[in-house]
Amino acid sequence: MDIGIARTFLEVVKTGSFVGAANNLHLTQTAVSARIRVLEEQLDRPVFIRNKAGAKLTQAGEQFLRFATTLVQVWARAQRAVALPPGRETVVTVGAELSLWSPLLRHWLLWMRRECAEIAVSTHIEASERLMEQVQDGTLDVAVLYAAPSRPGIIAELLFEEKLVLVRTTPTNARLEPEDHVQIDWGEEFAASYQAAFPDQPNAVVSISYGPLALDYILATGGSGYFRKGFIRPYLEEGRLAVVPGSPEFSYSAYMVHSTKADPGVMDRVRAGLHAAAAIAI
Repeated sequence: MDIGIARTFLEVVKTGSFVGAANNLHLTQTAVSARIRVLEEQLDRPVFIRNKAGAKLTQAGEQFLRFATTLVQVWARAQRAVALPPGRETVVTVGAELSLWSPLLRHWLLWMRRECAEIAVSTHIEASERLMEQVQDGTLDVAVLYAAPSRPGIIAELLFEEKLVLVRTTPTNARLEPEDHVQIDWGEEFAASYQAAFPDQPNAVVSISYGPLALDYILATGGSGYFRKGFIRPYLEEGRLAVVPGSPEFSYSAYMVHSTKADPGVMDRVRAGLHAAAAIAI
C-alpha cells in the first residue's frame, strides 16, 4: 500500500470532496482521482460515492477508514524511529498553539532534557485545527491546545484550567477610554462569553490575535484587555498591571491531545512533564 494513497484517501474524507483534497495536498484533481482509483482497484470495491455535493464514504470506505489512519500513523512512527539520534530510545513529536509555548512548553522542554534524556524531542507550532489534523494522521504524537474538539480515535486530557482576567495598566487613577480596550482572540467560546458579559461594549479599535503582542502594546500605550492570569502574574506583582475590580473571569482550559494508539509508556512521561511544567507556569 502506497502511503500517499492512504493520505489522499484521508484528505478526501476530511474535506468531503476531491477538489478540497487536491487543494490541501497541492495536487491536481486528476491526480487525486487517479490515487483513489488505484485504491479502489486494490480493494476491489468503491470507497466513495461521488456526486455534485462532493464525496461520501461507501460501506467499504467506512471499513477502510480506520485502517488508513493506522497505516499513516505507523508509517510516521517508523520514519521517526529509523531517524533516531544516537543513544536515544525513541522520539516524541509535540505540537502546540503559539500562545502555549511561553512559558508552559519551555518548562516542559527543560523537564524532558533533565528527566527523560533517553527521548529525542521534535516540536512544532501550529494553529489548533492543524494540530488536530496532525495528531489524527500520525504526524504528531501529542498536541497541546485550548478547547480541544472531539475527534474519533483521539484522546483529549485536561492539562490545566486557567482563568482569563481583565487587567489594565497602572496607575489605576489614570482614565482609560473605551477605545483603549484591546480585543484579544481567545477563541469562539470566549468571544461569546465576552459578548454576553459586555453587551454594550463597542467594537474594539485594536484587535490582536496573539496575547504577548497585545500585552506589549498596552504596556507601551496604556490600556486594558483580557489575559491569561498565569502569564500576567509577574506584571501584577510588579505593579505594572492591575486586575479591574468586579470584572468577570472566564475559564480557559488547556488539553493534551494524542491518538488512542499512542505508546502508553511514552505518553506517561510526556504527561508527567506537562503537569510538572504546568505547576511552574500556571
